[in-house]
Amino acid sequence: MGQIEKSMVDFLNEHPKMKYVFFGGKGGVGKTVMAGAAAHWLAASQGKRTLLASTNPVHSLSSLLGQDVFGRPVAVEGVPNLWAYEIDTKDTIARSKEEIKEKIEWFLKYAEIKAKADEFVESATLNPAFEESAMFENMIDLMFKDEYEAYVFDTAPTANARRLLGMSSVYSLWVDKMVKSREEAKSLKELLSYSKKNEKDPLMDYLVNFKERMSHAKELLTDEELTAFFFVTLPEALPIAVITRFIQWFRDFGIPVGGVAVNMLIDESLLGPGTPDFVKNRVAMQKEYMEDIWQKFDGKVRAIVPLFDTEVRGVDMVAETAKYLFAPKT
Repeated sequence: MGQIEKSMVDFLNEHPKMKYVFFGGKGGVGKTVMAGAAAHWLAASQGKRTLLASTNPVHSLSSLLGQDVFGRPVAVEGVPNLWAYEIDTKDTIARSKEEIKEKIEWFLKYAEIKAKADEFVESATLNPAFEESAMFENMIDLMFKDEYEAYVFDTAPTANARRLLGMSSVYSLWVDKMVKSREEAKSLKELLSYSKKNEKDPLMDYLVNFKERMSHAKELLTDEELTAFFFVTLPEALPIAVITRFIQWFRDFGIPVGGVAVNMLIDESLLGPGTPDFVKNRVAMQKEYMEDIWQKFDGKVRAIVPLFDTEVRGVDMVAETAKYLFAPKT
C-alpha cells in the first residue's frame, strides 16, 4: 500500500502565495464537499478572507452549507472570514446575450448590413459552449476584482472545467484573428470612402480590451505560485480513468495541477465478523483501486478522506472533512 508523500498542507506551505484553488473531477465524486472543506480551512485555520464560489450549473453549495448563497456572496454562518457564492447562470447568460447583441449591432451598422442583430444573437448563443463561456467570464470577473485573499472554486464536471480554463488560450487566438481581420476591413473601408481615419470603432475597442482581459486571465490561471487545480476521485475505475485523462489535458494547457484527493474510502479497520459480505467486497474492491491510484498518481496524492457514516451537510461536517483533507501525511 502506498502513502502520501506530500500532503495538502505541505503543498500549500510550499506555495505561500497560493490564491486560486480549483476542485474538479467526474460528477458525483464530492467536488463541492472538498471545495467547501478547503475554503473552511483557509478561512478558519489560516485566517484568510476567502470566497467559496460555484461555477457548476448544478449548484449544491446552499445545500452543503445549510444557507442560501445563491446569486451573491454571502457570509457563511459560524465560519469567520468565509463567504460563499453560487453564481446565477441564467443571469450571466442573459447579460452576455445583451452584450453580444450590442457588439453585433455595432458590426452590422459598421458593415452597412441591413439585418436584425437578434437573428445573429440567437445563432451565436445556441452553441452548447455559450453557457460555459458565460460562466468563465463570471469566474474571471471575481478573480479580477481581487476582493478576497483566497478563492476556492467548485467547478463543473471535469470535461466542462477543462474547457472553461482552457478557453483563455482559445480566446486569445480567436481575438488575434478577429483584430487582424477587423484592421484589414477598417483599412479597406477607409480606402473606399471619405470617412475620417480617426472614426471611433467600438467593436475594435471591445476586441482589444477582450484580448487584454483574456491575456490577464491566462497569466493568473497558469501561474503555479498563485493557482492550483486539484482533482477529486473515488477509489473506483471510472473516476480514476476520467482524471487520468484530464490531468494530461490540463498540463497541455499549462494549468498547474496541484494533486489528487481521494474521497469516500471505507476504513478497513472497521470490518468485523458481523460485517455484511457486500461491505467486505466493496472494501476489497477499493483496496485494489487504491493500488491503482498510488501507481497512476505517483507522488500526487495529497489527501484521503473517509466515507463518513452520515452525509456531509452543514458547517460542522464540512469542518470535519477539512480535518482529513488537511491532515498530516499518512
